[in-house]
Amino acid sequence: MLTLEHVGKTYSNGVHALADINFSVGPGEIVAIVGGSGCGKSTLLRAISGLDTPSTGRVVLDGEAVMQPHEKIGIIFQEPRLLPWLSVAGNVGFGLEDRPKAERDARVAEALTRVGLSDKAGVWPRELSGGQAQRVAIARALVPRPEVLLLDEPFSALDAFTRVDLQDHLLSLWADTKPTLILVTHDVDEAVVLADRIMVMKPRPGRIFDEIQADLPRPRDRQSSAFDRVRRHVMAALDRSLSRSGHNSNAETDPSGAALWW
Repeated sequence: MLTLEHVGKTYSNGVHALADINFSVGPGEIVAIVGGSGCGKSTLLRAISGLDTPSTGRVVLDGEAVMQPHEKIGIIFQEPRLLPWLSVAGNVGFGLEDRPKAERDARVAEALTRVGLSDKAGVWPRELSGGQAQRVAIARALVPRPEVLLLDEPFSALDAFTRVDLQDHLLSLWADTKPTLILVTHDVDEAVVLADRIMVMKPRPGRIFDEIQADLPRPRDRQSSAFDRVRRHVMAALDRSLSRSGHNSNAETDPSGAALWW
């Protein structure tokens, strides 16, 4: 269980980035975090990862406070950040150096097959397209079987077709061991496709404004009325989170859900 207890962050320059963040994420759950620019989404992810220390409160994983990068927590960034001196297979297996070679090779081969890159095992990162490189990054993050995987807008730099393809690959790999996933995204459709819960953040300082259940069966039909219902709920909450009043009205019926929030 991952728990955030009254997490806040104020930087040395006085910027109050986060205030009193409280929520828990269960094993195997997928949570998406959405919100306008500057609401502290990436700061929150860095606090969860241990890359940044909260000014107040704490992040707790299985009863242990996370104070630094943790072996049970993996992270995928917007850029693939592959190691250029390693082959694709070498990158995927980078976190498995402590495992026997036969096991490492088998897990790497299986992961590359699952992301459709078994024929690229021996090539260099510079030979890959952007979508292929991000597939390698996903496989690399999941091969060590982390308990928690954090994703910081991992598909935002890709075209729409590639983004949908990678969402499907991510869910396919997640289904193997079902780690906890926490995804930061600007894409509402992506949040609804992937997440069990969607947390809407409000800026200045960043805090949780609304929490929306996305209780839809997988695989999710992006054209269904149920998908559109959840999407409108999220859009309405986003619009209200950026309004001056911030009034938490009924998002199901709020017509502003059709508006653009970014």
